[in-house]
Amino acid sequence: MAEISDKKGRGHRKERVGIVVGAGAEKTISVLVERRAAHPLYGKVVKTSKKYAVHDPSDEAGVGDKVRIVETRPVSKTKRWRLAEVVAKAPGGAKTK
Repeated sequence: MAEISDKKGRGHRKERVGIVVGAGAEKTISVLVERRAAHPLYGKVVKTSKKYAVHDPSDEAGVGDKVRIVETRPVSKTKRWRLAEVVAKAPGGAKTK
């Protein structure tokens, strides 16, 4: 009989890379993630975007920064993602918080 492992992994978490478009609230940033996919019928590559509310506990990301976000448990009504790292700072280093 196969043995059952006692290790409980967290499983695979989704990751996205996007640009910070809003950083007005405390510990929250808005991240715009763009993705490209072929149209199912016509085959043309179409660009779609989605905005995520992201938990940023240390308020390190500013508007224009390129960031990597990771799926997590619900933090609030709309926040299901958290900031993993700031990939690149915005040119000029402007921060609106």
